[in-house]
Amino acid sequence: MGVCIHCGASSPLTSQTIGICLTCLRAGHDSMIDHILEIHRKSRAPFGLPGLPPRAPGGIKCKLCLNSCQIAEGGLGYCGIRSVTGGKIKGGTKDANVDWYYDPLPTNCVADWICPGGTGTGYPKYAYKTGPEHGYKNLAVFYNGCSFNCLYCQNWHFRERVSKGNRVLVSELARTVDNKTSCICYFGGDPTPQLIHSINVSKKAIKENQGKILRICWETNGSMNPTLLSRMIDISLKSGGCIKFDLKAWTENLHLALCGVSNKRTLDNFKTIARDINKRPEAPLLVASTLLVPGYIDREEVYQIASFIYRCNPDIPYSLLGFYPHFLMTDLPKTTRVQAEECRQAAREAGLTRIRIGNEHLLS
Repeated sequence: MGVCIHCGASSPLTSQTIGICLTCLRAGHDSMIDHILEIHRKSRAPFGLPGLPPRAPGGIKCKLCLNSCQIAEGGLGYCGIRSVTGGKIKGGTKDANVDWYYDPLPTNCVADWICPGGTGTGYPKYAYKTGPEHGYKNLAVFYNGCSFNCLYCQNWHFRERVSKGNRVLVSELARTVDNKTSCICYFGGDPTPQLIHSINVSKKAIKENQGKILRICWETNGSMNPTLLSRMIDISLKSGGCIKFDLKAWTENLHLALCGVSNKRTLDNFKTIARDINKRPEAPLLVASTLLVPGYIDREEVYQIASFIYRCNPDIPYSLLGFYPHFLMTDLPKTTRVQAEECRQAAREAGLTRIRIGNEHLLS
């Protein structure tokens, strides 16, 4: 049973880790910000990660994501990947801290219900079959490191590998694409801190597999530099892949509490991609998803997110995902089917029609 430090109300849907209820987070009290940032700082300390994006006087500025870290000599960026040595920023370009594996298609992907690999949409240009691509596989590339600090992170163990994970060269990863690999999906953590690596892997893999179908997809929090986003869009558009944005919350204070950073860059980047959707209508370029965190992501939050998606383009597919207690928010319950259905109805009321409840096996 969590107790809100601001209003004193107790509820099983208020996380003890955050200590602030949804109502108070929505009210936007400035007095809560220091408390929220301190929670995130403490959560990162056991992993040797900077508590806040560094702002070292005279440091070298990293421009890969919204955090715009200013890193001192010998220092580390918020993501744990970017560092400064000899006055230069290193990490996540020529080689990356990454794990990879093959996943048989169709796979459990956020976009599997509308993508070429899962449905055959875009056949024969972007898919080998008119239905699910049985017999083919996805190259799943997991980047250790992230520009966010989600307190409910489903893959939180990547934090333990930021300093000791596998270092894989661009050429090494590109060579793992074989005759049965029809798509690559970059996720994590998040690809953003090592986005240059994934872009270069994609370009090399496509070049070395000319004449074959090789869709390039990203699953991301959307916090990247807009210049890099434009390169992602170009690659995904031409290859038949999609870019999957996790829209974690609409209310900025709520996003800050859950993820440690603002959602403004994510929303701006989402709008940028949405402008290019009509360039390839046969296979969706952009897919949105939201994790239904009990007590925090309710029907009102989903309605606001869905309304934003609708304003960008009403045809954008939207996936609502079931929550399972993880990392520092294990005191919350799983998403209930009632909550999931209420949120789906809210998305419909906002005007969206392509809506799916994912991870249904997690619903209680």
